Amino acid sequence: MITARALVIECSRPLDAAGVDQPLREARDLVAAAAGAPRLWPSSEPSAPIPDDVADRTRDWARRRATGEPFQYVVGEAPFRHLTLAVDRRVLIPRPETELLVERVLARVRGGAIAVDVGTGSGAIALALASESAFERVIATDMSSAALEVARGNAERCRRSLRTVPEFREGDLLEPLAGLRVALLVSNPPYISAAEMAVLPAGVRDWEPHLALVSANDGLAATTAIVRDAAAHLIPGGWLALEVDERRAARVATLIAATGAFEPAVIEQDLTGRDRFVMAQTRGAKT
Repeated sequence: MITARALVIECSRPLDAAGVDQPLREARDLVAAAAGAPRLWPSSEPSAPIPDDVADRTRDWARRRATGEPFQYVVGEAPFRHLTLAVDRRVLIPRPETELLVERVLARVRGGAIAVDVGTGSGAIALALASESAFERVIATDMSSAALEVARGNAERCRRSLRTVPEFREGDLLEPLAGLRVALLVSNPPYISAAEMAVLPAGVRDWEPHLALVSANDGLAATTAIVRDAAAHLIPGGWLALEVDERRAARVATLIAATGAFEPAVIEQDLTGRDRFVMAQTRGAKT
């Protein structure tokens, strides 16, 4: 039976040969994930024996990671705020920027009748709202039935952390919301142009679902459609919150202003100082 330290060293070799950054750290994290242990456990318990099935699983994961497959897909899960979500190639890998979008939303509106996560993917935003806010209902939409299958699985996975279980609706953007008026529309829609796909990191370009990444009209088609229809679904004083490409934040704010239905949009930055979020409140809020 191999020890934790020996397995880390063994699995770091294919990672190093493939040019993976910090191969020893990644190998350590793979060993820990395969063993169901904390990330630093292989370092703190280097002599710990690793069962053969766990060692074999780690070796397989190291081979997959060496092909360029993202770490989160290899181990099958990713953290998002205080949740741990299952992820695979059917959905985008949740990112810290989107965690910050949830934080910005919660700073403005912590509850209400209905919140909607448009283009939910893994269910990350919807599940964070369902666990951290006081909305009576949380609805998640996606045009991908495969993505919704992942999201529903994550709702079950996180059930004990949820104040309310999200409703999942299949359809394009706001189409599943016919007849609804809601307090919040939040979305991390596709916002990359087709031309920009070529320069994305290979781990994104070659592995993550293009449907969730690429949008027509210079990356703005999905966002434009959401902005166009949002006011019809928001109550007076309701909020629209969007994650955007930094190069298009001002254009998104202009699109919102052109509807005439919102107070002036606010552009906020992510942790790297890039314009990343555009938020606006519908006119008519009670004072």
